[in-house]
Amino acid sequence: MESGKRGLEAAWNKALEQIEDEVSEQEFATWFRGVEYAGGTDSQLQLSVPNSFTKDQLTQRYLPKIEEKLAELTGEDVSVKLSVQRKRSREAAEEAPTAPKKAEEAPGRARRQHPQLNREYTFERFIIGESNSFAANAALAISKNPGTGYNPCLIYGGVGLGKTHLVQAIGNAVTREFPDLKVAYVTVEAFANEFIQSIQKKAGHQFKNRYRSVDVLLIDDVHFLEGKEGTQEELFHTFNALYDANKQMVFTSDRPVSEIRSLSDRLRSRFERGLNVDLKPPDYETRKAILNRKIEEKKIGIPDEVVTLICRNITTNIRDLEKALTKLMAYSELVNKTITLEVAQQQLKDFFPQMGGKNITIEGIQRIVAEYFGLTHKDLRGKRRTKAVAFPRQVAMYIARDLTEFSTTEIGSEFGGRDHTTVMHGCQRVEDRLKVDPILEVALQNLLKKIREHNVQ
Repeated sequence: MESGKRGLEAAWNKALEQIEDEVSEQEFATWFRGVEYAGGTDSQLQLSVPNSFTKDQLTQRYLPKIEEKLAELTGEDVSVKLSVQRKRSREAAEEAPTAPKKAEEAPGRARRQHPQLNREYTFERFIIGESNSFAANAALAISKNPGTGYNPCLIYGGVGLGKTHLVQAIGNAVTREFPDLKVAYVTVEAFANEFIQSIQKKAGHQFKNRYRSVDVLLIDDVHFLEGKEGTQEELFHTFNALYDANKQMVFTSDRPVSEIRSLSDRLRSRFERGLNVDLKPPDYETRKAILNRKIEEKKIGIPDEVVTLICRNITTNIRDLEKALTKLMAYSELVNKTITLEVAQQQLKDFFPQMGGKNITIEGIQRIVAEYFGLTHKDLRGKRRTKAVAFPRQVAMYIARDLTEFSTTEIGSEFGGRDHTTVMHGCQRVEDRLKVDPILEVALQNLLKKIREHNVQ
């Protein structure tokens, strides 16, 4: 039995090495550094994790992968049990930042509203689905214990996926639960404008005091730092001052910081120091839940078949769903007509480009590439990493990046929920191979021609 346990521990260490090679350095450091072998039997591996949030994320995102690798290494089915075991030395406990004290709810006392935050942006109003649960849970964890973990946090994703909602939900929750903490919310554009005005008015000291004296700093749209060297310099020093004081910082961006051009290396490293989480386009179930919530709030009658039509055809983001709903509501009110399936199809035809013409989509690319390599569409979207599947998947990612306007994060979500670093790595592999493999160049050109000729739907 003892030798079996040692073999299981060795298998875990080997599996951990393999996972480190397959995921990004940031991802591995975030989720696996604090995981420790805690014993087990011949058929069950026990691992200790530092907190419940890490346990939930490992269970949702990595548990099948871990068990699959253990089975390959041991030749037996091995289940994995995760348990929270907080190990803190006396010195660490003394040095760790103390969680802020929550407000005591006084009967009849009105809750304070932060002047810079939209009161509608709360966690209660944020619909959580598979595509955004990681980011939403991270934001919720931060709001409960600001400054004590996941600091800094960068939430990134495409337009209209809920970045501003989440970052302001953090601000609203902290303002409500910890009224003694000073919260500041600002967009990068506003931060830059204030910084320029402080220089013009020779009021730099006041500007520095304003942002370096807060307990929670929320900054939206850091991708707009491109080309703003002076603002980057100021934000770098603000970041250092707050980080050294254990103050919470949360940023949003429409792309990973690795894709923000002309961003200083030292500021980029600061953003990557903490937790980076991505918001992916919502899946069908999440889109439908969001739209039904909007319909319920607006107290309008829309048949379920119309909701289904909208959610099946608008797959981009939440904002486009809201635009479609707004147009239907306006049409119904202005011409006094009931919203039916036929009305929706007619009024929303501009929202559904596939109904009026053909477009190149990631799914279409996947089908043609899969057929070319003798695979199925599901193979490219699945978890298998064999060479027979991995390279065709990378080719499909490469073509999707070339022929569509989707970001690497959005492309990754269409290939089994892979992250942007996996997409970038795959595209680079194809580019490197194209330089030395003329046969691949011919194959790629044939694929591109076939995709364009079919004008994939």
